[in-house]
Amino acid sequence: MLEMSRKCVPYTPVTGAINEMRIALVSSTGIYLDGQEPYQEHNDDTYRVIPGEVDLATAQIKHGHYDSSEAQKDINCVFPMERLRELADEGVIKAVSNKHIGFKGASTDLKRQYEHLAPAIAHEIERSQADGVILTGG
Repeated sequence: MLEMSRKCVPYTPVTGAINEMRIALVSSTGIYLDGQEPYQEHNDDTYRVIPGEVDLATAQIKHGHYDSSEAQKDINCVFPMERLRELADEGVIKAVSNKHIGFKGASTDLKRQYEHLAPAIAHEIERSQADGVILTGG
């Protein structure tokens, strides 16, 4: 039986106003862009960097553990980039971050996701312009 530590993540309240924050999307929906490698069928612990200025017409989904047919018709239902841009235009948020992350959330190797994938994603976001993150799933 696999045993995995369940370390507590300290609660970190938002201290700034949302209209002063750049927001990034981190999505376990299997989103990737044309020209990026699609995700593997099983236990893929990689991620894709999605630029803030992405044209969503180049976005694809490969997941296999949920019906992504509707999401493929309108990526915004799982990766709401256009809604985020609207919020920035309206002044609700300061801006859309320069970097976003897509990955395939389904895996039987949770320890590897916890020990390798999650820290790698956090590292990417920490080195972006993001002040806050919205998490999405499929």
